[in-house]
Amino acid sequence: MQTLLALFEQWAGERCIESHCLNGGGSNRHYYRLRSASHQCVGAIGESIRENEAFFAISRHMLDKGIPVPKIYAIDPTRRCYLQQDLGDETLYLHLFEKKRQGGGFDAEMLTLYKQALADLATIQIAGRDLDFSVAFPRAEFDRRAMLWDLNYFKYYFLKLAYIPFDEERLENDFNNFIDFLLQADTSFFVYRDFQSRNIMIHDGTLYYIDYQGGRRGAAQYDAASLLYSAKSDIPQPARTELLQYYLDKLLGRSNPAPTPLQPNPFDKATWYDHFWGYVMIRIMQAMGAYGYRGYFERKPYFLESIPLAISNLRWVVENHPLPVDLPELQRVWSAIVDRAPTSPVLPSSLTVRVGSFSYKQGLPDDPSGNGGGFIFDCRALPNPGRYPEYRQYTGKDNPVIEFLANEPSVAAFLSNAKQLVAQSVDKYLERHFTHLEVHFGCTGGQHRSVYCAEQLSGWLRSNYPDIIVETVHRERPS
Repeated sequence: MQTLLALFEQWAGERCIESHCLNGGGSNRHYYRLRSASHQCVGAIGESIRENEAFFAISRHMLDKGIPVPKIYAIDPTRRCYLQQDLGDETLYLHLFEKKRQGGGFDAEMLTLYKQALADLATIQIAGRDLDFSVAFPRAEFDRRAMLWDLNYFKYYFLKLAYIPFDEERLENDFNNFIDFLLQADTSFFVYRDFQSRNIMIHDGTLYYIDYQGGRRGAAQYDAASLLYSAKSDIPQPARTELLQYYLDKLLGRSNPAPTPLQPNPFDKATWYDHFWGYVMIRIMQAMGAYGYRGYFERKPYFLESIPLAISNLRWVVENHPLPVDLPELQRVWSAIVDRAPTSPVLPSSLTVRVGSFSYKQGLPDDPSGNGGGFIFDCRALPNPGRYPEYRQYTGKDNPVIEFLANEPSVAAFLSNAKQLVAQSVDKYLERHFTHLEVHFGCTGGQHRSVYCAEQLSGWLRSNYPDIIVETVHRERPS
């Protein structure tokens, strides 16, 4: 963190006065919103230098092509820390999620936004064809080995953990036959790899694209499948059909597919669609592996909620678009999953967790939800930076106080215990479809320890429960 702050202050020419941990989703990178008096950006810390280098190279390439991706402002000599453009917090997924919470759904506005995203995808996939794929991480192509990684992820983290029986040798044979079929598609495009609504930002009325560091060469169908058949987005099937046709028209308008030995005709729409449904299936299986790992293994209920929706997508494709390749064991596995699945999908969570700080001198905080439940944690036993003159003008959101408290083992232990207690309630509230949970931290003045703890818990909740709403309120120091 010190290296990142030093990089920010070198770039901004000003002291960082606020740093806030952002939700990194399923990533191993850590993101922070950094602000000085006149500059703001997002700082990233990633330990994989190869992955970072892929992000830098793809960003430069896409920016040169006019693709709306975040600008990179500065890179530390270690190549582990960097600063990038702050695109805000609104993703295409959150925009759709908010509509569903308000009783709406996939309306004309959402259809327009998705069409823009798919038009941009076609541009990205063509613009990336001349990328130097030697920079790609972890592989230059979405090839046989990469596909086997995804399929084995599905086998070990979903099938085994969900107790779906299978014949391993026959399944491996089907995996190889399935990959043979997928690789008959045109694999000369740039594949974004994780083109889904959480990685599309809405900023100043424009769609921006993030988290493409896994990009590589492959079939265009994969990215379209990723966006249209994302489990949690739950796009209505008629809209998917319209959007898929729109995307294909845009792709053909930007590219004149050349004949290949495997596809001697310039373009055959029926064959393209056959391959598309195959890529939908491998994407669904990859996602189910991730849901199994995060849900069954790491016991995070948010990911378990995604499984019924993924199975609903699987069922629809199996019933409506059988693949033109013989995969008896894989088909048997798909049928077993569908037969065992719940019949009704889990709706997006409507849980709001309100995290606050306060001063005991001013009394206990109010609960505007009227539920009368939750937690109040007393921070007054923790080391108090307010006792030292050099910290008195700061709050728990300022770096000097953050550094002071982050280096205190008793603070880390206190927060660890608080997180476990809150997580137990959040898990149960999600299961029982409760709508509100209050969590407050109090200290003497409501300025240092309570503010720091509230910020830390808020960031942790956003990272571990992406679909809940986290509100952070500092009663004595509004922000």
